[in-house]
Amino acid sequence: MTTVPIHDAASHGTTKKVVTWREYKAAQHFRNKEEEFDGVKLGMWLFLATEVLLFSGLFCAYTIFRLLYPQAFANGSSYLDWRWGGFNTVVLLISSYTMAASIRWVQLQQYARAQANLLFTIGCGGLFVLIKFLFEYTPKWSGWFFFLDPALSHYPDSGQRALGGLFHFVDGYGGKRPGELFSYAFSSDPYEHLWWSVYYSATGIHATHVLIGMGLIFWVYLRVRKGMYGPTHYTGVEMAGLYWHLVDLIWIFLFPLLYLIH
Repeated sequence: MTTVPIHDAASHGTTKKVVTWREYKAAQHFRNKEEEFDGVKLGMWLFLATEVLLFSGLFCAYTIFRLLYPQAFANGSSYLDWRWGGFNTVVLLISSYTMAASIRWVQLQQYARAQANLLFTIGCGGLFVLIKFLFEYTPKWSGWFFFLDPALSHYPDSGQRALGGLFHFVDGYGGKRPGELFSYAFSSDPYEHLWWSVYYSATGIHATHVLIGMGLIFWVYLRVRKGMYGPTHYTGVEMAGLYWHLVDLIWIFLFPLLYLIH
């Protein structure tokens, strides 16, 4: 396998050789590549443990507030469409499979298939975030519905349009915001703002992790294209896969806790 020359501006036009998987050598503080892989994997698991601690705090807040204000949480959850949440769950589960498949294809030197699976995983992450912001956050926060949103047909047409008709406004629907920003006029419980605080915190932090995961997978994709990963060196691909699987696992917990209360 040939190496790919890269021109580095900082080195005044000289070329830096990209080390392919056949030429890769472990860092000096490791005895061999196997030891390096085990060390990196252990470090990644420790990092993922801190991520679990982060979301554990949100789960604790959810538990306490739900026990104190069960009706407020039931009311807030009733505004969520379980079909969107379920669809996003399926999207992430499929992306977990394609991420795992990309690792296997790299090990088998099937690079075209590995790249296709990595790009498909990124596409699934983008679809997840798009649905979350376009069909869930935007109407609840502002009252503006995307014109293809099926829920739009359940409300009277106010006649207000934005962005060339892409968004339709529904009077009285918006204002479902967290904390002091809460202004929904038809709230039936004085503590519903706490529900929306938990909802936006949990799903917003999770969506941020999805975006970070997409960036990490794209970085891995570029390295696979350059031939930097192969049967004897695929550490970066597997670490990205571990991160992505954690993101999927957390959503599997968030989906029933937020969408299936009622």
